[in-house]
Amino acid sequence: MDSLHNIVASGKIIYLGISDTPAWVVAQANQYAKDHGKTPFVVYQGKWNIMDRSFERDIIPMARSLGLALAPWSVLAAGKLRTDEEEKRRKETGEKGRMMHGSDWERTEAEVKVSHALEKVAKEIGAKSISAVAIAYVMQNTPYVQNLKANMEALDISLTEAHIKELESVVPFDVGFPTTFVIIFALSSIS
Repeated sequence: MDSLHNIVASGKIIYLGISDTPAWVVAQANQYAKDHGKTPFVVYQGKWNIMDRSFERDIIPMARSLGLALAPWSVLAAGKLRTDEEEKRRKETGEKGRMMHGSDWERTEAEVKVSHALEKVAKEIGAKSISAVAIAYVMQNTPYVQNLKANMEALDISLTEAHIKELESVVPFDVGFPTTFVIIFALSSIS
């Protein structure tokens, strides 16, 4: 944090951001910065989408507590959130799309289910694409023109609580340890 603060103090950068780092590390770094009059991190970047909600376990609560802005990446699950029509077109044209970490370009059963839920919500609210609904879910910026258009459309979308519950129910979210342990412990101490 000392070296990063020196870069800010020199005027080479204005704000500090951090990416893909455990919440406890960010919290300790920001506490060190606060205790020593240094520049803290003000933005956190990490993977977050309707398929991978682990960001919600520690990162979002940490960001709320520390007042950090969030900059999610992979909001479209590496292109896996698409309609059956788009999947068919890709098969016919041979366009495979992005393959991350050895993954197959074709969607898994869970990705198909989530895509169908996004498509259903898109039809209900009159959205032109399921991408816009997925982006409305996390409101993230991306560097591609078609996603930028979906970002702009997402600004006009207001998902109801029912839509959010429907999308989140397709692939259940596991809050994971230690939250599950704390909840179980708290419930057992009540009874």
